[in-house]
Amino acid sequence: MVWTYDPGQVSVSVGDFDITGFQPGTMVTVERDERMFTKQMGTQGEGTRSKSNDRSGRITIMLMQTSPSNAILSSLAALDEYGNAGLVNAQVKDASGKSIYQAETAWIEGYPNAEYANEAGPREWVIVSDKITMFEGGNA
Repeated sequence: MVWTYDPGQVSVSVGDFDITGFQPGTMVTVERDERMFTKQMGTQGEGTRSKSNDRSGRITIMLMQTSPSNAILSSLAALDEYGNAGLVNAQVKDASGKSIYQAETAWIEGYPNAEYANEAGPREWVIVSDKITMFEGGNA
């Protein structure tokens, strides 16, 4: 059996905006800040697991320096920096499979570092949320 992954089918949206212009290589990462469970072991080998209810996390978006989405994310960051009005929803979805990651309430952590060289470089945007729902569904 053969499965197919198509990076062109991965979509990222922040607020009402579809993000485009990804840097070659890793386009986006989604991660939670804490593991679902931690393990504690007793001195006689008995184990206990403790559940974390912390569902906070981050979505890191890697854009090309020339991406028009930089202006969108900069505008959202400015709305938050100067008016506390930057809460948005965010989503990463793989339409060539069933994976979907959603943050109902998210915000831009800050502006990316700017680097200028003899070639255009990346811009790394970090979107944080107090709750990210995650479903890793694989590919068709």
